[in-house]
Amino acid sequence: MDALAGLLDGPRARGAFLLRAVLDPPWSIRIEDRAPLTLMCMTRSTAWVMPESGDAVLLRPGDLAVARGPDPYVCADTPSSPVRARIGPGGVCRTQFGTPLAESMQLGVRTWGDRVDGEAVMLIGTYQLGGEVGQRLLDALPPLAYLPSERWNCPLLPVLEDEISRDEPGQSVYLDRLLDLLLIASLRAWFSRPEAEAPAWYRAMGDPVVGRALRLMQNEPARPWTVASLAAETGVSRAGLARRFSELVGEPPMSYLTGWRLTLAADLLRGSDATVESVARKVGYSGSFALSAAFKRVRGVSPQEHRRAAAG
Repeated sequence: MDALAGLLDGPRARGAFLLRAVLDPPWSIRIEDRAPLTLMCMTRSTAWVMPESGDAVLLRPGDLAVARGPDPYVCADTPSSPVRARIGPGGVCRTQFGTPLAESMQLGVRTWGDRVDGEAVMLIGTYQLGGEVGQRLLDALPPLAYLPSERWNCPLLPVLEDEISRDEPGQSVYLDRLLDLLLIASLRAWFSRPEAEAPAWYRAMGDPVVGRALRLMQNEPARPWTVASLAAETGVSRAGLARRFSELVGEPPMSYLTGWRLTLAADLLRGSDATVESVARKVGYSGSFALSAAFKRVRGVSPQEHRRAAAG
């Protein structure tokens, strides 16, 4: 499992919110849905995307922006256009005065706005539920990541535009997987930029020794790993691995392993009804007591408290 695969084990689209917004100027929409991740792409005209913190970007046809939640942001035809609508959690849209807009601006299947042949068209895909496995990578993203069309030229965008307003059997699952592929493509392009500031552990994936150690721990968290056993698998000395790992990743191997195991456990507790005992053994702990002690020490709550909070 590499860094991008780790990300998509968290916010993998399941019934994602997908929309084709068709708008006439002047328009301005404030997004307050607290979604963990949203992809936006212009296919006609332009739009400004303005985060609460960081620089605003101008999206042109073929450009893509990835907004990392939960902070709000504004999309508009110009930075000076007054806010006309607000998008809340679950994609609920209302005017500034609270009047619902879902029905009055509905233009067809997954199509919303002023009129079908409006001046500006934006494709939007939103991950509505956050998993925890990809949190390290999500933390490495700015509030708004911007990719101009000349930086990535993704062939998936015409497919998404063609499919987003269809209503065929299995269409929601088809669109979920298409959104996942689009996210992978955008993150690949983002972190491959010459000026990219990828997190240390992400860059370390390219190291022949540390990258292998990371993949071993990520792919087989239940194995009783030690620095010595990892060193044997990677063909270096114990001291050599510990030093190189800490230099490239920013923390010792066993510290990284603990964080990875607990993140996996948190996700399993959130997304399944497996017992704490079975979760513990899946992620490399001897039993529920050992997992509970580590979980409480690192996260400040017990596995049961974490599960109840997630359910609530």
